[in-house]
Amino acid sequence: MLCLPDGLRQFSPCQILDRLALGEWPYLRPTVNTQVHSEELGLLMQRCWAEEPAERPEFSHIKVLLHKQNREHSRDILDNLLSRMEQYANNLEELVEERTQAYLEEKRKAEALLYQILPHSVAEQLKRGETVQAEAFDSVTIYFSDIVGFTALSAESTPLQVVTLLNDLYTCFDAIIDNFDVYKVETIGDAYMVVSGLPVRNGKMHACEIARMSLALLEAVKTFKIHHRPDQQLKLRIGIHSGPVCAGVVGLKMPRYCLFGDTVNTSSRMESNGEPLKIHVSSATHDVLQEFNCFQLELRGDVEMKGKGKMRTYWLLGETKSIE
Repeated sequence: MLCLPDGLRQFSPCQILDRLALGEWPYLRPTVNTQVHSEELGLLMQRCWAEEPAERPEFSHIKVLLHKQNREHSRDILDNLLSRMEQYANNLEELVEERTQAYLEEKRKAEALLYQILPHSVAEQLKRGETVQAEAFDSVTIYFSDIVGFTALSAESTPLQVVTLLNDLYTCFDAIIDNFDVYKVETIGDAYMVVSGLPVRNGKMHACEIARMSLALLEAVKTFKIHHRPDQQLKLRIGIHSGPVCAGVVGLKMPRYCLFGDTVNTSSRMESNGEPLKIHVSSATHDVLQEFNCFQLELRGDVEMKGKGKMRTYWLLGETKSIE
């Protein structure tokens, strides 16, 4: 017979279960009245409620011991009870396994989404529970592009047509940039921003990677078809610039890997002061590309840029030979 200790009689069943779940010493256990059953049965009960699972006997062993204790009673009742207990334990194990698999699947989806919105190395830090510190980079190359006449095109299209256009275009772009050592920072409307040289530094290759990527995107746009305007040419305007930036993760609910610094502003100005279906290159990027001796660049001249004054800029026309 089991009795509840006097000090716990005022607790409700839920409170008792909470105490059991906490597993604090001294462990909450009933008292055993050995006058109404054998000492062996009392020891068996105490083993069954051992705090460590490994110290508890298996159901098969319990069944054997209980049969020995109840030889004079009906085996049918005892067998039925033990069978139900064993079935309950098996069902519980299956449920735990099912919930565990569901949790692992959701965790995999969450990690896949994290890798899509953040650089791989940054996502790994967050997974380990580490704080991602803002980091300064001495030299990276930033790409900006937009669609010339997008506002007018949007006004003449339905919202669904605009969404379809941008989805088709950016799906095409995303497939292309996967071939280069670059990271897509963000898309805002028709604006597309990409960087190379962070979070993993790549020497001076960042300018080369962005230049080659820009040429590939420009070629793709020339053959891109707008579903609801098949005869209309999409006019992409591209600007690239190289320089130092600071990068870090901003936000908690929807963390974003953001870039800060004058290089970002200058890259945006290079794009807005460019021309349709051309790649506008700053003198800083031009100087780095010249070291590779494989890109065809043409001097545009000095261009007045808002907040920057006059800047000497170039057009990137193509790649003359492969980089060794």
